[in-house]
Amino acid sequence: MSYIKTLKRIRNNKTNYRKRKAVLISRRNFVTINVSNQNIHCQLIQPAIKGDLVLTHAGSKELGKYGWKGSLNNLSACFLVGLILGKKMGSKKIDSAILYTGKNSFTSKVAACLKGISAAGINIPLSEESLPTDDRVSGSHLSEYANNLKEDKVHYEKQFSKLISNNINPEDYAKHFEEIKKQITASKFE
Repeated sequence: MSYIKTLKRIRNNKTNYRKRKAVLISRRNFVTINVSNQNIHCQLIQPAIKGDLVLTHAGSKELGKYGWKGSLNNLSACFLVGLILGKKMGSKKIDSAILYTGKNSFTSKVAACLKGISAAGINIPLSEESLPTDDRVSGSHLSEYANNLKEDKVHYEKQFSKLISNNINPEDYAKHFEEIKKQITASKFE
């Protein structure tokens, strides 16, 4: 029996070195998207020999500056965070990047972030089939569900308690999303 030494980051399931090597060989800036139970973090990173450099970042907590009162980790918030990151990239004269998922999987929330980055005018390779529809991103399905559930007052208040406590009418969720999207699009980033 012989022992085969593996790298610690492989043993701890932190790094996929095949993906990492492909990103480094491409010599392009890459975007990482991490979605936790409560927040979203997007970063634009430039690979370097001595360590990666974070050029810019965006997080779901920044949505509060624009008056966002919805969830901080749903598809709508993911799109808006991607839009913020894309606008920041544009202000730094960066017009393209690639996605690096690492050990994370490609989910609909990651796809919504990519859609936001692309909506900001950044050239990022993506497949239109993998992106969520505009209705899902804007939250119009939530508005429809709220309209259907309105007769059952107890279940309605339980389901939408967070939105109601933030003074948002669940039926107007899509309108709120569009207002915040317009504010972010009109903002200037440095």
